[in-house]
Amino acid sequence: MLRIGHGYDVHRFKEGRKLILGGVDIPSTRGLDGHSDADVLVHALMDAILGAMRAGDIGQLFPDSDPAYEGADSIKLLERVAQLMRDEGFELVDADTTIAAQAPKLAPYKDEMRRCMASALGVSPDHVGVKATTTERLGFVGREEGMEAWAVVLLEGSENERPCTQE
Repeated sequence: MLRIGHGYDVHRFKEGRKLILGGVDIPSTRGLDGHSDADVLVHALMDAILGAMRAGDIGQLFPDSDPAYEGADSIKLLERVAQLMRDEGFELVDADTTIAAQAPKLAPYKDEMRRCMASALGVSPDHVGVKATTTERLGFVGREEGMEAWAVVLLEGSENERPCTQE
């Protein structure tokens, strides 16, 4: 059985925070605001995986009301989602992600992001795509107020596997 999942996330900029994208520390004067490290790209990827599994979203799995996730490393959370995916009888066939950011330029970091996310998922970097784009100065991304990201995944599982349930 094949399952497709789609994920989306958005975070505003905040002064005095590190900018972490795809698990990579990107040189910048400001980072993204959020309860965890606000890695918008990894958050979209986790939501896509959870969506394909029909297992809710990251807000349910890692609620921002839980102090345990304050400042959490999103790559560590992705590792947990990957383990849940395997525990439920699924494997990642492919993932593709896009991040929209007016600045900073992300092209030099895309391969490192792919490697970092693939490692957390336990797959080859060939199974994870990363694209970066601007919004031609349109909208909140174009005004450099924040960033947004999308992800799609294809999971494969056995027809005999029980459906994923929330505990």
